[in-house]
Amino acid sequence: MSTVTKAIEVDVPVRTAYDQWTQFESFPEFMDGVESITQTTDTHTHWVVKVGGVQREFDTEIIEQVPDQVIAWRSTGGDTGGHTGRVTFEALGPDRTRVDIALGWEPSDVVEKAGAAVGIDQRQVDASAKDFKRFIEERGAETGAWRGEV
Repeated sequence: MSTVTKAIEVDVPVRTAYDQWTQFESFPEFMDGVESITQTTDTHTHWVVKVGGVQREFDTEIIEQVPDQVIAWRSTGGDTGGHTGRVTFEALGPDRTRVDIALGWEPSDVVEKAGAAVGIDQRQVDASAKDFKRFIEERGAETGAWRGEV
């Protein structure tokens, strides 16, 4: 499995950063390679991603969600060999938050395996983290929120 991690500090309260991450359908606005995400239930989503020119579709289930602390998901079917995600949130002050992102997937062919080996997936997550920082700091507020627990 290929796993990439990234930590970033954003200049918004922890609640704002966390609430934005509960808005999966907004991910294409700041997450490189994500074409669309459709939230089908409180705990299920359908993803369409395009990485290296290859489009993939898969479904996920949110397996852990605690407001202002963590959101974690895993794929349940589709074109991925085990997509996983876990994002944790830590308040560093009243208006500053550390966001730790960990994403994993199973590269399925030679091209994907080579891309992972040379760090293309890491660069993509690094860019997406920077885009999230810009997105949430420029807005100053989340686009919505879901405060339930899983």
